[in-house]
Amino acid sequence: MPDIVDLIIERHGRTYADEAGITLADKPSPLFQLLVLASLLSARITAGVAVAAARELFAAGYRTPRKMIDAGWQARVDALGRGHYRRYDERTSTMLADAAEHLLDRWNGDLRKLHDEGGDDPDRLRQLLQEFKGIGPSGADIFLREVQAVWPGIAPYVDPRAEQGAHRLGLTKPPRADTPARHASLAAALVRLSRDQKAADDLKRQLAERS
Repeated sequence: MPDIVDLIIERHGRTYADEAGITLADKPSPLFQLLVLASLLSARITAGVAVAAARELFAAGYRTPRKMIDAGWQARVDALGRGHYRRYDERTSTMLADAAEHLLDRWNGDLRKLHDEGGDDPDRLRQLLQEFKGIGPSGADIFLREVQAVWPGIAPYVDPRAEQGAHRLGLTKPPRADTPARHASLAAALVRLSRDQKAADDLKRQLAERS
């Protein structure tokens, strides 16, 4: 379904990492930033607010676990507040430091080592990711959905939220893209559509017109 995939990505395929200003690569700093973003996105708060809070944290320089810890609790709260992440700011500030500490202690600050241990087994990777404070099942799914662009062995990674987006388009199952990077964009698009009924209905109509 190349035309369908192209249209879905064209309309809604910006990844959340890109929106948060993360230049995703298989390197320690961007992988940590993606972990932070996944933690923020998994709270009961809008994706826009979570992305804005992540951008504020990164703009303040908290792009590595050591810098996140050294910033101090209040500075993290302040950055979250600038992104309007106020409902959970105090608890999240603590969780971000705890996650950074775990990353330093368990993986020497490098999530590539987590990948080495988990291999390309999504179930094992989800289990390891959930050892971080603030990362539950949904947070692990968010991380893996996005990181498949640079961890191609786990692609195509599709979680229940992306499947829901496909169903809203009238598809029995999510389509597949031709590269891991495009599949990450496709998965992000399907997630966005799962949260926006009007956008899903509009795209569904366009897909019907093309068929």
